[in-house]
Amino acid sequence: MSARGILSVVGVAVGGVIGLGSPPPPDPDCIRELLTEAGLRPGDDLTEGVREFQERTGLVADGVAGPRTVHLLSRYARERWHGLAA
Repeated sequence: MSARGILSVVGVAVGGVIGLGSPPPPDPDCIRELLTEAGLRPGDDLTEGVREFQERTGLVADGVAGPRTVHLLSRYARERWHGLAA
């Protein structure tokens, strides 16, 4: 994922977490890439991929990539990437 894509997704997540109104939904392609980088295979059904991630991390498994989900997803993807790069 490009740095611009990561910043876009993280910005949406941070804005939602700190209460800057209702952020727009994150780009589905970015979410799909973050899921893959976090070790999941979302396939064609992005909602199921998000739901699986939410179940694994203890979030409400509603399949919606809201601010908390995107924040955790970004963090897990980054941590996994750094672990693989080490």
